[in-house]
Amino acid sequence: MELRILAPTGALGAGFDVDALRRGVDARPHVIACDAGSTDSGPAALGSGIPKLSRQAVTRDLRLLLKARDELQVPLIIGSCGTSGRDVGVDQVAAMVRTVAAQENLHFKLGLIYSDQPADRLQDLYDAGRIKALPNAPAIDRDLFARSHTVAMMGVEPIKNALLKGCDVVLAGRASDTALFAALPHLHGADPGLTWHMAKTVECGAACAVPPSANGLLATLYEDHFDVTTLADGSRLTPRSVAAHTLYENADPFHILEPSGTLDTTHATYEAVDERTVRVRGAAYLPADGYTNKLEGAELVGYQSVIIGGVRDRIVIDALPKLLPFARQYFDAKIRDVFAGTVDPADVDIDYRLYGTGAVLDGTEPDQLLPRELGVLITVTAPDQATAHAVSTFVAHASSHLPIPGYDGLVSTLAYPYSPPETDRGPLYRFTLNHVATDVTPTELFRTTTEEL
Repeated sequence: MELRILAPTGALGAGFDVDALRRGVDARPHVIACDAGSTDSGPAALGSGIPKLSRQAVTRDLRLLLKARDELQVPLIIGSCGTSGRDVGVDQVAAMVRTVAAQENLHFKLGLIYSDQPADRLQDLYDAGRIKALPNAPAIDRDLFARSHTVAMMGVEPIKNALLKGCDVVLAGRASDTALFAALPHLHGADPGLTWHMAKTVECGAACAVPPSANGLLATLYEDHFDVTTLADGSRLTPRSVAAHTLYENADPFHILEPSGTLDTTHATYEAVDERTVRVRGAAYLPADGYTNKLEGAELVGYQSVIIGGVRDRIVIDALPKLLPFARQYFDAKIRDVFAGTVDPADVDIDYRLYGTGAVLDGTEPDQLLPRELGVLITVTAPDQATAHAVSTFVAHASSHLPIPGYDGLVSTLAYPYSPPETDRGPLYRFTLNHVATDVTPTELFRTTTEEL
């Protein structure tokens, strides 16, 4: 058996080199698969339904991939459409596909797999004790599902079913990245350990290449190993770079969970074939006792305005951490005064993040930092945008003239690069779930529609 899987890019809309895609097409792959989403960028796409990448960027990539699929007459599988995999994301990408198909005179069967979860279904699962927390998951109750937008993450089975229905192009909602690349090999009875390991290796395109890029990889799956080859000029693969990708987004590089079981790479080996190709053997797949689908949810928690400033004065830099708690007391009083009791200061969060003194590690910096220059990010979060903006205006004004011990008279503490300094960021979302639905069949949480284009 020999199956060739083309992963043209790490994310639909991230772009890729046309010559690299051409090399992949010339290898005559049996399937083209591509991820279009993630939770990496936070909860905004899931909460709002607005994708991370632009319509123009996604359409550019889609056009090239649809034409490549038409040339090869093989399936094209795209998962986690619209970044979050929400139903609206699937519909957005489907609309682009229909437009490109009409413009390019392309004809194919389109399959759409939806993964949104209605609140009443989730409440029934919760009441039956079939929603289980993953490590470090937040506490939840059944009321959460009514205010949170939730998707389920599919495995290979809904995608396999769409292929069995004859779909040439499959647009999936939220999906395990690896499932997109594993679906066709599973249909052909390929070794599950090699299949899942191959899928994990190519899920992010050439992210495991040296240097990493948004370009693609070609995987060739055999009976007892798979080869992975980088496609872009100037890039190469090494055993180390390929092996290292098993650690990406995983705390344990040897045991990687999927809805139906665990990929075990403990005994995997990595061998350089040449500068562009690595050969991989030895992974195993351990089926789980029961099937689970991960649940991802997000809810609206407020609105934000932000202020960006900077300072290059040693005395001010040293004084800021001590002054900010007192500034908060002043702002609480100001909120009570300005809003005449209609806004509770407890409902407004004013956060100062001091970049240069450990903001990225947020108070856990192991060594004291003594910056010459400090960047200050002030974030105001309130129940509505108007309140957030109104508060941010006096926060910006007061923060530019904080009373600095050691200086007499009026002092300018922060310099603002923009006028006005306040920028409305819009709605703020938070993740609500890190859970799985248990005792489910592989397809019961998903629904599929098909159409001829």
